[in-house]
Amino acid sequence: MKPTLYALVVLTTALVSVANVTAATPASTAKQPLTKITLQLDWVAEPQHGGIYQAQVRGFFAAEGLDVTIVPGGPNAFVTQKVATNQAQLGQGDSTDLLQKIAVGLPLLSVAAVFQDDPSGLLINPSSSVRRFEDLQGKTVIARPEWTFLALLKKKYGVTVNVVPQSFSVAAFLGDKEAIQQGYFIAEPYFIEKAGGAKPRFLSSWDAGFRAYAVLFTNRKFARENPEALRAFMRAYVKGWRDYLEGDPTAAHAAMKLTNSSIDDTFALASRQLILDEKLVTGRDADGGLANIGQLSTRRFATQITQLEEIGLLAKGKVTPAQAMTTEFLPPSK
Repeated sequence: MKPTLYALVVLTTALVSVANVTAATPASTAKQPLTKITLQLDWVAEPQHGGIYQAQVRGFFAAEGLDVTIVPGGPNAFVTQKVATNQAQLGQGDSTDLLQKIAVGLPLLSVAAVFQDDPSGLLINPSSSVRRFEDLQGKTVIARPEWTFLALLKKKYGVTVNVVPQSFSVAAFLGDKEAIQQGYFIAEPYFIEKAGGAKPRFLSSWDAGFRAYAVLFTNRKFARENPEALRAFMRAYVKGWRDYLEGDPTAAHAAMKLTNSSIDDTFALASRQLILDEKLVTGRDADGGLANIGQLSTRRFATQITQLEEIGLLAKGKVTPAQAMTTEFLPPSK
């Protein structure tokens, strides 16, 4: 056989052998592509999203086979609309708003708690005469006019307030010693003090018996078609929160600062400490603790639905806990 022809035969035989080996290799040994999930946040990146960023930077999502894109939010994030239309597969918000959106037909479903108690409430200057919710009668409050808590205050305490629309700034609060403003317990107080104001007092929504969750939610179609991806996400998410609370949050804070230049290390650590002190992620009830991270209560949802029905923000029987939330994707609570 001529040398050239011989070489061609050898090369052909080798290629066939490689092809046969490749064909015989099980598909499971090949690296599977990561499942893409977009998570739309309710607000700009801050420690209220600590567990999410911790799961991202520590590789917990990737280890579960997920490629997670975190999209920061803001005043016009339209989180529920994006999740309902699958522009994002998961979103963060408060359970009160979600219940009202479900009531008007949006196919949404709460799948995990972010905070066991939504840290929204009223910031009050220390020199103000307002000490209790009952003292709010006739006062002016800087807040979102649609804030559900205002309707609950009127129903429960019989108080009527004048509402000035919020601009998401603390400037008006700093300029008026009698100012009362809607705020987030783990954010605005820090910025008020940083700007030279006195540390505000805080009347929390949970002190009024209104215990909304901050939640992660998805759309029903995604949940139905991708249960294993959701379970994988929740395993990494719960692990991320635990690691953020118990471990070193430095890398997560650095990732937040890349998209939100208004925060610094001092704020990030102070906000995280308030999350720890108030047990916002783990819960202040008897069943609270690290094993409670992410968990949702059917009973709590039922109570909130009743409260919203009583103040006229939900039609009676329009929404049930089973329509609004599930724990089937969460790791079992130990």
